[in-house]
Amino acid sequence: FVEALVPDPKKTIISWDTELKGFGIIVLPSGRLTYCLQYRNKERIKKRIKIGVHGQITAEEACVIARKYLSMITQGEDPAEQKKALKHLPDIHELAKDYVDRYGKNKRPRSLEEDQKLLRNHIIPKLGDRKVSHLSRRDVENFHAALKETPYQANRTLALLSKMISLAIAWGWRVDNPVKGIPRFPEEKRDRWLNKEEISRLWKTLDDYKRPSSFFFKLLLLTGARKNELLKATWNHFDLEQGVWTKPSSLTKQKKREYLPLSQEAIQVLQELKNLNIESSYVFPGLTKKEPLKDVQNLWKRVIKKADLLGVRIHDLRHTHASHLVSSGLSLSIVGKLLGHTQASTTQRYAHLADEPLRHATSLFGSTIRAVTSSSLKQLPK
Repeated sequence: FVEALVPDPKKTIISWDTELKGFGIIVLPSGRLTYCLQYRNKERIKKRIKIGVHGQITAEEACVIARKYLSMITQGEDPAEQKKALKHLPDIHELAKDYVDRYGKNKRPRSLEEDQKLLRNHIIPKLGDRKVSHLSRRDVENFHAALKETPYQANRTLALLSKMISLAIAWGWRVDNPVKGIPRFPEEKRDRWLNKEEISRLWKTLDDYKRPSSFFFKLLLLTGARKNELLKATWNHFDLEQGVWTKPSSLTKQKKREYLPLSQEAIQVLQELKNLNIESSYVFPGLTKKEPLKDVQNLWKRVIKKADLLGVRIHDLRHTHASHLVSSGLSLSIVGKLLGHTQASTTQRYAHLADEPLRHATSLFGSTIRAVTSSSLKQLPK
């Protein structure tokens, strides 16, 4: 019957099934055939829902779906409204946009930039079309497993997805978080710091560069500051007479003001930099001098190449600062305060270095015992 239908070139026609009430097929002038079901919902409002296009499904398959819809209708449900609601369910792509628009504005620019990179490179390409309410734990496990070659990035991506789903729960888009409980990949922390000989090579190389930006790396080493804290620092943050750097909350990772005492060496570097008479409010201005310097990577690559320190990152200067402080006998709590850590666990990565002063102390007593016993042995009769 369906195959024999002839379209009317001037209008749409509908043919109804003689056995299943409300089940029919829409015949467009173009010849397209679409199965449908016409019914009244519990408010007695006439509705029509499309089932599928002939050729994509058969008449028999369309009939089975029509019977399923009729069963729902007898139970007071409205399949057309449910289909409409499903069509408008937000997907991960929409969730990502809302996350950036509503939550991202509260994050530091660098953190938001990293989140957008993970969204752009991983989450949206792989999960963007998935409905938020339909995302399953299995979907997330497969997504995470596909990133196993880059465990650190895989775990950061999973953490971001979890945060997004938590917001979706708060917005009533779903009731559970399928990311929770999924084990993260083991991460090997990259602990690299410069020894005294390497520091000497680096410092000498920086002295050879007669440009203001070379002072930047010296100050990172002397203060243990984060790169962006120093890049965006202005001269009014520094009191060279009192030897204090006041970091405003807008620049610190913890979003609170921090006071960092400066060593004489750091003050000297800052004074030398100030004597260059660069007219800018920024300690390290960019080309226009009205905004901070943005790119230090190119200079750093040249510096580490000349100093034969290939593979050393800018952030390793912060590790170097902390490691030498801990090795010198300072407590982890003091070092953590200097670095601006709010969690003791963050500073704990340097805990093994705190053993060095203790090892030195025990070695001193061991040397005493060796000296005493050696002299005693010499006095024994042969």
